[in-house]
Amino acid sequence: MDEVIVPIFVCGILFLGLPWMILHYVTKWKGTPKITAEDENLLDEMFNLARRLEDRMNTVERIVAADNPDWKPSITQSQQGSLPQSNYEISRRN
Repeated sequence: MDEVIVPIFVCGILFLGLPWMILHYVTKWKGTPKITAEDENLLDEMFNLARRLEDRMNTVERIVAADNPDWKPSITQSQQGSLPQSNYEISRRN
């Protein structure tokens, strides 16, 4: 009796259960919400705002460094190597 039940059970899992599970999750995946144009515009706006704020912070740091030679910037030269390169130097004076 086991010789008959096990192969039927295995065939049922392989040919019915597995494809049903794959198709079920594929349709769930296709139904998930995508990023909209409005969301993409918001992300671009936030990125530009962050870049402008970083430029302002760098400007303030340069001004403070020019007024007080003992002041240390929040980003050291060793830390700048791991960050994306920007177009300013902390040692540059106004």
